[in-house]
Amino acid sequence: MDYKKVSRYIVLGILFFLPVTFLLFLYPATHNYQPLDIVNESVLDLDQFSSRSKEKIVLKDHITVLGFLGKHPMDKTIAASNLKELVYDKFKGFKRFQIVIVMPKGSEKYAEELRREINSYEDLRFLHFVFGEPSDIQRVFFSLKSKVDLFEDLSSNQVFLVDKDLNQRGRLDDRTDRELEKKKPVYGLASYNCIEVAEIKNKMSDDLRILFTEYRQKRKGEFNSDTRRADDLKAGNN
Repeated sequence: MDYKKVSRYIVLGILFFLPVTFLLFLYPATHNYQPLDIVNESVLDLDQFSSRSKEKIVLKDHITVLGFLGKHPMDKTIAASNLKELVYDKFKGFKRFQIVIVMPKGSEKYAEELRREINSYEDLRFLHFVFGEPSDIQRVFFSLKSKVDLFEDLSSNQVFLVDKDLNQRGRLDDRTDRELEKKKPVYGLASYNCIEVAEIKNKMSDDLRILFTEYRQKRKGEFNSDTRRADDLKAGNN
């Protein structure tokens, strides 16, 4: 028996079947996933805000990570760096994705300082700073679902996911498997703490991937919202 030939065929067989097996595992994951929940509707757009971009920065028709860094953004460098390194760098190649940071008028020069601080010579064209009156900032924030209020300087550690139709996305049920087994009370997730690295790397990154998958399927005509509606009704009847 030619053991070299047998070994060669075994190696070739493994190289052929391993990718096929991997794709088979991926197939149910991409076709049977649960769409990301709408936790709030009618988020206010940014019509009253200005920016240094040549284009008007809006939320409509974009997938947006929306944040509030207030009057003193240099005090929020950890939050900004987490957003840039853990979210922006990972998703900047996706179509219609953007990060928008809301700040009060008069803080433009601090925004530029912050941009230089987190730049690292990389392309930040999908990361925008917009500026508005305090009352307009409050109105946008109040149109979002949040368990906490803005700080006095109009900042927040919470960031929000807003879809192309101005719906706020998140989780209606954020319980862990252990909490589900113990039948703990239902609690949701409407925003993400950008100071907590684990929350951004795990929950927020997963939720963004799900949202991008939904829109990719919509473009291909493969998305079916009936399943989600049926699941919502079923959950409501339990």
